[in-house]
Amino acid sequence: MSGDWGPVLIATAFFVVMLPGLICEIPGGGGRGRPEFHSMKTNGIAMFVHTVIFFAFCAIFMVAVGVHVYAG
Repeated sequence: MSGDWGPVLIATAFFVVMLPGLICEIPGGGGRGRPEFHSMKTNGIAMFVHTVIFFAFCAIFMVAVGVHVYAG
């Protein structure tokens, strides 16, 4: 019995990469409005933007591209 691990791996990788403040924060905090890199700070707008980008990338890679990884 093997399952499709593609969606799990894609979602996990994008979740780690898209954490606001880990690599970059779009839009940046502090009222400046420009992207900040590795600030480890976040705000509500940045969380919303990163969430939308996360779901867009997941939909593109899972539905349109059709990434499949089978174990076993």
